[in-house]
Amino acid sequence: MNRPLVVSYTDMMDYGEAWDLQKKLVHDIDAGEQQEHLLLLQHPPTYTIGTQRHPEHLLISEEDRKKKGISVYQIDRGGDITYHGPGQLVAYPIMFLGRGKEIDLHAHLRNVEEVIITYLRSYGIEAGRKEQYTGVWVGNFKICAIGIKFNRSTSQRRDFITSHGFAFNIKSGLQSEGFGGIVPCGIEEFGVTTLEDCTGLVHTPEQVAQELVPIFAKQFGFDPIWAAKVYV
Repeated sequence: MNRPLVVSYTDMMDYGEAWDLQKKLVHDIDAGEQQEHLLLLQHPPTYTIGTQRHPEHLLISEEDRKKKGISVYQIDRGGDITYHGPGQLVAYPIMFLGRGKEIDLHAHLRNVEEVIITYLRSYGIEAGRKEQYTGVWVGNFKICAIGIKFNRSTSQRRDFITSHGFAFNIKSGLQSEGFGGIVPCGIEEFGVTTLEDCTGLVHTPEQVAQELVPIFAKQFGFDPIWAAKVYV
């Protein structure tokens, strides 16, 4: 029997607000006070620096960054620096992993990648993985970045609760708007792409969210329950 998954889409949410919401949900889900969630949203222009901590991969000057209105957060997910902004679908699955037995955290990352690969296949796009790198690639261009934190469960109801997640590039123009100011994920030799660049079609993040949820639910064994707003 599949577990219920509360799913919501927010057109725009400040990064700090979303981060606080994730931490609250991790606590409440661990305590049995909330069901597992999938937060789908867009962020205003933001750079996030993961636990690898390579500030030299932020190429843009502070003055230019402020002119562009791009915030910077040093956060607790894995990975290096990435960009979030309008036209990108960000997903934060707050969900249990493990049932008192050994689990493969790398396999979880591969399952997240598979969701995006399956989705892109529905549009005739041959996407896949690149050895040594996490994320989803179309040729030598990354279309989806993944950075997940595995939070140890304090209640022992499961071994881990996930937070953070993936960022799926949808709208054309993200390179000039934000990715051009960083070394994305610390990878200098490859670039980034978007769903619109690959298909030549116009997409909205909300449309992609609606199409992606059934694939995510099937991959992880959930029954999605759409909510207009997440209350915590």
